[in-house]
Amino acid sequence: MVAEALNSGLNVKLLCATNVFLDEHARLSASANEVIEVDADELRKVSLLQSPQNSLAVVEMPAVRFSVDGVTDQLSLALDFIQDPGNMGTIIRLADWFGIEHILCSTTTVDCYNPKVIQASMGAIFRVKVHYIDLPQTLSELKQRGQPTYGAFLEGENIYAKKLTQNGILVMGNEGNGISAEVEQVITDKIHIPSFATNGAGSESLNVSMATAICLSEFRRRLIGQ
Repeated sequence: MVAEALNSGLNVKLLCATNVFLDEHARLSASANEVIEVDADELRKVSLLQSPQNSLAVVEMPAVRFSVDGVTDQLSLALDFIQDPGNMGTIIRLADWFGIEHILCSTTTVDCYNPKVIQASMGAIFRVKVHYIDLPQTLSELKQRGQPTYGAFLEGENIYAKKLTQNGILVMGNEGNGISAEVEQVITDKIHIPSFATNGAGSESLNVSMATAICLSEFRRRLIGQ
């Protein structure tokens, strides 16, 4: 992840690394504002991890500007009150994998710079743009512009039978309560991942990051052959 940060174009203000890392990534390391060579014991004292690797970096948070016009011609994600840092980081990683450039977050969603989020994102945080906005208002504005907004619900239409567009917003809701009533009002299409368990004996629901992966995969699958 530190190597990806150095290669991302973001401002790496400080790099603390062992000589092994510095030798292996000499060119990348030179792009940091300040470089301090440390040994394994020193790195262990400053790292948040119990078993740190061979480097640690302080990276300046990018100034990410949001524009409604910037998301009208592509598929984007919206997160309504996602609380778990692990889920958030995994969703950012999924967005990176499926080519999602923008994630629109309610102000109640966990901070994308939470250390656990960054760790779970596996470097995707350096590429995906995460915006914290007034989600109902923004989705309402996008709806007025004719942008389809798909929300994941237990009572939605079968996603495998539903006609899906290649642009729009996919909204995923809170781990325990789903999409809020305020956001639900501006959803144009409710979708659902059906269970294939026999006799209704399967799980009640899916983890939100798992559900996000399935939904994004189905949206992208429709691109095949077009």
